Amino acid sequence: MSDNPAIPAHKDRINRIVFHGSVIGILVFLILTMTFTQEAGAFFDAGLAWVSDTFGWYYMLAAVAYLVFVIVIGCSRVGRIRLGPDHARPEFSLLSWASMLFAAGIGIDLLFFCVAEPLSHYMTPPDMAPESAAAMRAAVPQTFLHWGLTGWGMYVLMGMALAYFSYRHRLPLAIRSALYPLLGKRIHGPIGNAVDITAVISTVFGIATSLGIGVMQLNYGLTFMFGVPESLTTQVVLIVLVVILATISVVTGVEKGIRRLSEFNMGLALLLLLFVLFQGDTLHLLDALVLNAGDYLSGFVGMSFDTYAFAGEDAQQWKGWWTIFFWGWWIAWTPFVGLFLARISRGRTIREFAIGALLIPLGFMMAWMSIFGNSGIEMVANQGLAELGQQALNTPQTTIYTFLEQYPYIGITASVVTVLGIVFFVTSADSGALVLANFTSILADVNHDAPVRLRIFWSVTIGLVTVALLMAGGLSALQSAVVITALPFSLVIFAIMAGMTRALKLESTKADARHYVTGGAAGGEWRERLDRALDTSNRAGAAATIEHAIRPALQQFAEELGARGQRATIDEAVLEGEPLPSLTLQVDFDDAASFVYRVRARRLRTPSFLPVDDDYYVRLDVYLAEGGTDKDVNGYTRGQVIGDVLAEYERHLHFLVLAGEDGKAQAMPGFVGEPPEAASQT
Repeated sequence: MSDNPAIPAHKDRINRIVFHGSVIGILVFLILTMTFTQEAGAFFDAGLAWVSDTFGWYYMLAAVAYLVFVIVIGCSRVGRIRLGPDHARPEFSLLSWASMLFAAGIGIDLLFFCVAEPLSHYMTPPDMAPESAAAMRAAVPQTFLHWGLTGWGMYVLMGMALAYFSYRHRLPLAIRSALYPLLGKRIHGPIGNAVDITAVISTVFGIATSLGIGVMQLNYGLTFMFGVPESLTTQVVLIVLVVILATISVVTGVEKGIRRLSEFNMGLALLLLLFVLFQGDTLHLLDALVLNAGDYLSGFVGMSFDTYAFAGEDAQQWKGWWTIFFWGWWIAWTPFVGLFLARISRGRTIREFAIGALLIPLGFMMAWMSIFGNSGIEMVANQGLAELGQQALNTPQTTIYTFLEQYPYIGITASVVTVLGIVFFVTSADSGALVLANFTSILADVNHDAPVRLRIFWSVTIGLVTVALLMAGGLSALQSAVVITALPFSLVIFAIMAGMTRALKLESTKADARHYVTGGAAGGEWRERLDRALDTSNRAGAAATIEHAIRPALQQFAEELGARGQRATIDEAVLEGEPLPSLTLQVDFDDAASFVYRVRARRLRTPSFLPVDDDYYVRLDVYLAEGGTDKDVNGYTRGQVIGDVLAEYERHLHFLVLAGEDGKAQAMPGFVGEPPEAASQT
């Protein structure tokens, strides 16, 4: 399409500017960190303190702004827009989709923090007496804040933007595409490259932070179960092994098994959760869950804006190590998880995507954190297990194993935690490598993945960055690095919000234009229209309609537009899997969206209520730039086809007038949709 600024069809290749720019930045970091380890650790600590003191208020406001934007978009009229063409439908069932949401955004980190974080908030709260009744009640809701709606709002925003611009407007599956409404074709220049480089570096540090936390816990799990030494050397060996496994996985194709792995991990995690629930004081834990949920929801606004401005230096430091770290970590993960969410959510409406991706993980997270967290607090506060509390403060990677030791079947439960950790660990690494490879490539088809050699490179790079951060100071270096690198990318997210706002306003205008009343499209005597409604023409009948009505009608209409100075073209193509050729009329305008009218054939099973002998019949469906219209023109005469084309063309001109009045006439790339999935055709 002429209004699509994407690079023409080509073989997959490296985006050299984005790739080399990202690699240079990461290479400089690796050299300095591994050469000057102590200085690097001090730099990270000082950097975290500076960012927290200088931009802590900004992180708090930004996190809330991202969530509010997602909720407003999801609840507004544009929430009905699909992440893909209008005729697209979800690829995955609700259960599979929910399982993959869980695996994508949280994974191994829940195992690390589920006991350690609530205990830390109980023992060292920012603005109340330690180990008091008030601290006990506030500990889990504070944990909910760090793992709940706010963070998932960032993921949803990025996933929504990537899916919308890529699957609905056929732009590259890259962060720069979300800025098209603001920059136009300039997204393919220096600004777009800078945006993608920022996204790549932020993603590398976000994934490395998660993998660093994961390998610390995995190391202790092996120590607990098999006596493997807990040391940096062991952790480096584990990282090497995981990188090898991740590389094998990413070479063979992550997506083949990611749904099954996600469902397996979801089931295993649910069994572990139920085990802890029923082995503990079940009724008390359920009461606490309801209370925690109520405290979180009722106090959400206050907690979200609480900067501890009058709580003293200790509280400010606490905010930097907890809340600001989490917001930076979520921001750093948004490109990675956003791309994954986009890939599994194609065909869902914006509203369905926003509600599901916000509430489904929230429900599981609340149950998980509340049951594990309150059980851990009970052990420390009422059962005298002081060791668990000290571990939460000093060696958080050990808490889940010490916690499970208090229950029967420790051999089984410790093995379950280790298996969960390994699977989450490997899938995070290989998925991260795949996403980074896609971000640094120019792909001929956004539904295909980057070359294998590039995936291997990023898998190794993630491992090296993780090792460097562990050498520079372990958990503190991981936390500091992710907060610092997330700061510039947080500005990119605001630009994405502006781009989405402008694009969705344009969509709204287009929807208004669809209500523009024109002359009858089909026309004809009413008995002829009834015949068409009940017609189940075979292939020969549909071919005759194309030959004698649709092709000459489109050609005649294009010639008439050409005579009036319009740029109209006709394209005819035979597509694999379709019984008849597709025909497309396209009218191009300067700096405005093209008009597209395409007719494609679909073979469908004949409805049982129609008295015909054939098992299948052929529809000739109409597609506009935004997707299918559910209109079948099989059996139309030439005049009726021209009438329908003219009606749609008048609506498009009316849309351009409305868009021009609001200053939104700049063209967005259109989507001439493919037919619905094969499953719906049989």
